[in-house]
Amino acid sequence: MKNIIKTISLAAGLVLMTSCSDFLDQTSPSEYPTQNVFESVGYTEFAINKLYGDMGQDETYSQYIPIVWGLNTDCELVDGLGSEAYNTSHQRGAMNYNVTPGWANLAKLWDAMYGIIENANVIIEGINGSPLLETGGEDQTSMERFKGEALTIRAMIYFDLIRFFGDIPMKMESSDSDLSNAYLGKTDRDVIMDKLIEDLEEAVELLPWAGRTSSYTTERVTKGYAHALLANIALTRAGWAIRETAKEGYETAAYSDPVYPTQRCDAQTREAMYKLALEHLSVIIKEGPHSLNPSFENEWYLLNQLKLDETYRENIFEIPMGMGITGELGYTAGVRANGFTSKYGRNSSGVLKLTAPYFWSFKDNDQRRDITCSNIQLQEESNVTKEFMLGNAPFGIYVGKWDVRKMNSDIISIALSVGNDKWRTGINCVRMRYSQVLLMYAEVMNELAGGPDADYEGSANGMTARAALKLVHSRAYDEAYKADAEAYVNGIASSKDEFFKAIVDENAWELAGEGFRKFDLIRWNLLADKIKQFKNDYLSQMQDEANGYPKTVYFNYTDDSETAIDISSVTWKGIPAGKSADDYDDSKSFWGAERSTSDPKQSQTNLPSISSGLIGDDVPVINRYLLPIASTTISASNGVLYNSYGYSN
Repeated sequence: MKNIIKTISLAAGLVLMTSCSDFLDQTSPSEYPTQNVFESVGYTEFAINKLYGDMGQDETYSQYIPIVWGLNTDCELVDGLGSEAYNTSHQRGAMNYNVTPGWANLAKLWDAMYGIIENANVIIEGINGSPLLETGGEDQTSMERFKGEALTIRAMIYFDLIRFFGDIPMKMESSDSDLSNAYLGKTDRDVIMDKLIEDLEEAVELLPWAGRTSSYTTERVTKGYAHALLANIALTRAGWAIRETAKEGYETAAYSDPVYPTQRCDAQTREAMYKLALEHLSVIIKEGPHSLNPSFENEWYLLNQLKLDETYRENIFEIPMGMGITGELGYTAGVRANGFTSKYGRNSSGVLKLTAPYFWSFKDNDQRRDITCSNIQLQEESNVTKEFMLGNAPFGIYVGKWDVRKMNSDIISIALSVGNDKWRTGINCVRMRYSQVLLMYAEVMNELAGGPDADYEGSANGMTARAALKLVHSRAYDEAYKADAEAYVNGIASSKDEFFKAIVDENAWELAGEGFRKFDLIRWNLLADKIKQFKNDYLSQMQDEANGYPKTVYFNYTDDSETAIDISSVTWKGIPAGKSADDYDDSKSFWGAERSTSDPKQSQTNLPSISSGLIGDDVPVINRYLLPIASTTISASNGVLYNSYGYSN
């Protein structure tokens, strides 16, 4: 991680490129010295590294995208409850689907993302015109790899913009000096995705596998990520989406707005997209260097330690961050250090939260529950850092995947040195894991084969959908409980629909907090339904005195000083038979206390506010999950951009 960040910093000083806002401000053209840059392998690599550097901005993959813009779902929430959920000029309202085009962060992300696209366009054009493409040997191979990286990064950026905004401008060339090609209107997202698939088909032929070529680690775009991204785009192309106008020949969902319908493409196109996804997922499984780390806990420990997994390479692509320079995972999201602590400093990790019904949904002995969900926070008491159990906070569970207690000593030193000021962890932003590949593969095989147990032409050595799901699910259990995990997967009904439901559940258990689930739920047309289900589940589980949430949880500490809670001792589902409250060191009022409190704020104030702009009683547009284009972006577009879906300009 450190080496690539150093290279990125050097590249920023040596290569003159368009600033992030130049293209979108549409006031100045690209100013690449292309004739010189792309006649040198070294300078071309500096240009490529600048793309990685731009992905480390707060407005892209350091903060906005991995932490905020994947919210809300049925299990992941922004820290905006009650009246804050209706603040349309803040992320707390925006991620509750209450937003206006005046929210400042809309333009910030748009500008930063299109800045990366502009730079990628310049690189692709420069490489295409480079004499090094005709020289043969290592120089030509290097330039082709760089082109593959630029094509893939550009595809990733466009794909994320589509998922945030829907139809957007598609600009696949650098800006002319007179800006004659700079003012572009929207292009249908299906047209854009078809082009991205075409580009990625080229990129997979140019890129190396991670670890099989010097310098191409999982901190760079490689063949595996290009294959996986293409598959993800194909599945999105086949899925549901809200449209500006109805498209002829498309299927309209039952839950749909009369003006802005939710639709998906015809059955023939869907089948073609599923077959395309299967082709590329199978290549990763059969030929790639990626596999599941046998330990879910170790995979996240390595990320917190800023160490690449060079053994399993489960994280197919991690956007590199720099310790103390960029990267807010573990600071803005993660286990909370509430106030300055003498052991870990402080952080502000309350932006991204998880829910009580999600915690409650895990099977017994699934290790992912207590790694993903943190019901504790760190605080200073009498000059000692201690762990404190959260109370009746069913919508305030921290994401434990990023955990300051697991970070290396260099990161902690930075946190301690800045006092109450903001600091950056340098934890990489993971954009694709091998477990996602297996879950997409299970989805595709289930669809094409008509169920979980049949083979289909093009499969990965005959791997069925059930076999793929079993790999993901059973990995989450210790050896002592793997038989139970496998029994669960074996017991899932053989019907295509029932098995799909199990895939949707596994998606949550495996990926919550990572910024992916929202977009899977959208393409499945399940986002609104699943949020409604989460709300109903909370009420039923909270009100069920016999089998629902306990009013009080009891627990022990791991040390005599009572600074660290033994999570395995917590009585989440009541005191076990044969034990009493006296067998525990401490206790805390918990989610079930809502049943008898005189101020039922969680159920009567906070719950109705969650995602109220999407599933409230009076939503302006049915299934409006997309964000508006910023007013400032529209006003600078020379009249070619506008908002849809009921948003003003």
